[in-house]
Amino acid sequence: MNNRRDDISAQDGAPVAAGDIPAAVTAHRLVYSDGATQTFSSDGTTRYVEGGRETEGTWSVDDTGHFCSFWPPSYRAAYDLRWIVEGGKLVGLRFLELRGGSRFEGRYK
Repeated sequence: MNNRRDDISAQDGAPVAAGDIPAAVTAHRLVYSDGATQTFSSDGTTRYVEGGRETEGTWSVDDTGHFCSFWPPSYRAAYDLRWIVEGGKLVGLRFLELRGGSRFEGRYK
């Protein structure tokens, strides 16, 4: 992981610009409220660990500037990404699924 999130100026709840999505997701491991963790590599792979079980998928940015994920064998989703900023510090990302409406937050670890 890199530490490029320190180079990004963001406001809480603001959309993550398409050009900033790669830096946003690869900045650090994300930890979710249920304790699951996820890492994103610059090569487009992602690893999700929940309860000691690891799954691997891929991520990308589509033509409309949305974050997309694919989890084999067939799960695909597109998300609107929003910044989480607390006390002036960038601390994570909010994922808002475009089709199903699910929402979750990942905090940088």
